[in-house]
Amino acid sequence: MNSMFPKLFERGKIGRLEIENRIIKAPTMYCICNPDGSVTDRLVRIYEELARGGSGLVTVEAASTAKGFIGIPVLCAGGIEYIPGLSMLAQTIHDNGAKASLQLAPSEGGFPPKVPSRIATEEQEMAHWYEITGSAPIPEEFTVEEIREVIASTGNAAKLAQLAGFDMVEVHGGHGALPHQFFSPARNIRNDLYGGSLKNRMRFMVELARDIKKKTGADFPLSMRLSAIDYEPDGVVLEETLELVKVLEQVGVDVIHVSGGSHARLIHLTSPMSIPAGYHVASAEAVKKVVHIPVIASGSITTPQLAEEILESGKADFVSFARTLFADPYWPQKARQGRPEDIAPCIRCNDGCQDRTNLHFQSLRCTVNVALGWEDRLAITPAEHRKDVAVVGGGPAGMEAARVCALRGHKVTLYEKRKLGGALIEASVPEFKADIRRLISYYATQVKKLKVKVIREEATVNTIKDGNFDAVIVAVGAALRKPDVPGIKKPIVTDVLAVLSGKAKVGQQVHIVGGGIIGVEVGIFLAEQGKEVIFTTRGDELMSGVLSAERIAYQERLAGLPVTIYTGKRLESVLDRGAIVVDKNGDRQEISADSIVLATGFIPQTAIKEKLEKETSLEIYAIGDCVEPRMIYDAIHEGYLTARKI
Repeated sequence: MNSMFPKLFERGKIGRLEIENRIIKAPTMYCICNPDGSVTDRLVRIYEELARGGSGLVTVEAASTAKGFIGIPVLCAGGIEYIPGLSMLAQTIHDNGAKASLQLAPSEGGFPPKVPSRIATEEQEMAHWYEITGSAPIPEEFTVEEIREVIASTGNAAKLAQLAGFDMVEVHGGHGALPHQFFSPARNIRNDLYGGSLKNRMRFMVELARDIKKKTGADFPLSMRLSAIDYEPDGVVLEETLELVKVLEQVGVDVIHVSGGSHARLIHLTSPMSIPAGYHVASAEAVKKVVHIPVIASGSITTPQLAEEILESGKADFVSFARTLFADPYWPQKARQGRPEDIAPCIRCNDGCQDRTNLHFQSLRCTVNVALGWEDRLAITPAEHRKDVAVVGGGPAGMEAARVCALRGHKVTLYEKRKLGGALIEASVPEFKADIRRLISYYATQVKKLKVKVIREEATVNTIKDGNFDAVIVAVGAALRKPDVPGIKKPIVTDVLAVLSGKAKVGQQVHIVGGGIIGVEVGIFLAEQGKEVIFTTRGDELMSGVLSAERIAYQERLAGLPVTIYTGKRLESVLDRGAIVVDKNGDRQEISADSIVLATGFIPQTAIKEKLEKETSLEIYAIGDCVEPRMIYDAIHEGYLTARKI
């Protein structure tokens, strides 16, 4: 029995299936299969790592029940020719200590996919449909005969999964998948036996469950994943979901996997860090009160402490993880061993796993786990020659480089004049950015455990020369860009870093100059304190560079705050009690303010790198914002990849 998290590592059962612990890897699409939907060696390697990491049950990503699923690399379980690859996945998961489940995505195949009702939806208008087809056609509506064919093909796919050696199957019934569309009153406006009343909208999922049970047998466990609330206008609500789960239990479903949101409501599906953790747990708790079968809770459950609390309080019987295990597939093992401080944290940035990849059907990546999907090619291996390495700068790029260099056997000295974290320190000040604090803590812990020598001073060229180093990694970040305009040195002017660090106090009326991510976040931070915030940006819109889910979340926060937004305006001069801004036509406007906060971008700090290159013959590498100001993803990836070169 684990002393820190006893409920998390208690054995559990789904039907007759015994599971080593209460941790389930949630199904997620990696886009690493072959174009025909067959399994690749690379995909097997990913699931090997997940099973090895200690999850009790590993659910393989949604497999289409028909061939030719919208022409993208989605796993397929639509015929017996897929059994060899799927059996390799199941066997690999078993060989590494976990039970294996396959999620099924009911589909008729083809593009555009057919739908319950011929209506335009937000999802079909998303940009990636245009990228795939060059247009966004409205799909055709299912006939009753076609619906029954999909139900039969899903049952056949479940039997195929059973033959391939999986211990369980799960139907993807949420997130805008086909069963969710049939259940949603917003997406299903049919007037036949599969639409209209709640009973009719349930029918598709109920018949799916019956057909699967008929073909696989009563003892083969079946999970149904649902969006208990999809947050779409006139969409799925909890009250109707509670009626649905009672019927699903009656027809033989063995476990309900509770999620929420849809692809059209991303902030409720892959919630960003500004959304509370454990987002769908309340829905899981509500479902558990009306059924007698186990319930799986999901949604931004990022820490073992939160997972333990959910189980201990009886809100769910199991907890599932997706992005959490992208960041660290060994999360379960580290929690079992009583060392949660060594878990690389998911910060719910959605940068690698969503904006750069999944929205465009590229293979999945992660901000904090550079090796995700390339576990062999990008593994951390011992260096051929041990070197003395200096890392200049203790931000995310520098700390990751120091960590990986130390793991490879190098002797590492890290120079940082203030506490470790770099720009992450200021970025994590608002409560809606608190996930970043766990990342800072993780890195500080790893640096200490790996015996990296940390020198609390600013490194100079002479410091490096006197240190007898073999290589230097420069990660000194960037400096705030200050516009050269009249009055810029007036006392009314400060900057975003000074505000976040508490070094600058602002008045009641605050003018934020700049509409990028840091300006928006500081504006929200101040407005939520009751300040009146005025944004001006040179661009055509606010939130340039803000990621997709975070953009939606910030738009919703701003909607209820005392803010004013002016786009297409640049700062021309600063007054004693405000500023003059000018648009592209030369029209000027005076904006009154008690304080002006600059969020006008950053400039790479290149001086020490240039001096080192000129005055030494050392191996010199520059990484992170001192190359070009970008995101946390870029900093960590450059730190990791550079450290592997040395």
